[in-house]
Amino acid sequence: MNPEALVRPEQDIGVPHGDLLLAFAEAIIGTDRAALDTARAALAEALGPEAIAGASAIAGNFTKNDRVANALGIPVDPPVLKGTEDLREQLGLNDYASAWNTFRHI
Repeated sequence: MNPEALVRPEQDIGVPHGDLLLAFAEAIIGTDRAALDTARAALAEALGPEAIAGASAIAGNFTKNDRVANALGIPVDPPVLKGTEDLREQLGLNDYASAWNTFRHI
């Protein structure tokens, strides 16, 4: 798997139909209904209609958990912080405003 493809969609993420899953993930949080319809149709064509339900459930659950953690100001645990240093730098995650929830406790 290539996690850098999460922030650089021109790269191959390294999972089957990853390009379609990333397009769907991008569309599901956007405001372009036509893009969502296109991404949904492509995903259903490649992986079947069950894939839409699964991808939607994962996206919804992640968004919920992320928003709750950010609202509560929950920091990342120190072992996780240490183990993800290179990945966070690679993806630019330390630049997000919510990263302050972690860095203010260090």
